[in-house]
Amino acid sequence: MAFRSKETLEQWLAEFQSARTAGESIRVAVQDGEGGADTGLIVVPLHNSTVSVFMEPVEIGASAWRITLEPQPDTTILNSHQLHGMAVELAVAAELCAFLEAKSVGHEEDPDAYSPVSGD
Repeated sequence: MAFRSKETLEQWLAEFQSARTAGESIRVAVQDGEGGADTGLIVVPLHNSTVSVFMEPVEIGASAWRITLEPQPDTTILNSHQLHGMAVELAVAAELCAFLEAKSVGHEEDPDAYSPVSGD
């Protein structure tokens, strides 16, 4: 089963950022997986938009990833320079998504190693 812990995603993100000198504000957020497993969610902040952008595997066991653009109640109004900046940020997000898919192919990790310890 293809499982990616938050720690693994942070390592992959650091590798991506150092190789491309881009995406410095992208981060891995905590996302509770099945059974409380420590999985991650990649968050891509856009500087001139209220839209939330995040990426995650399409499903457990898949190497494919998806990017979600989550709308906000506020309208985003941009000038040409801000729109160009957003396009660059989205291009970095797309490149990161492809990078994560490539890293996910054949990646094996034990989700039980990242589950909370029970025995209370």
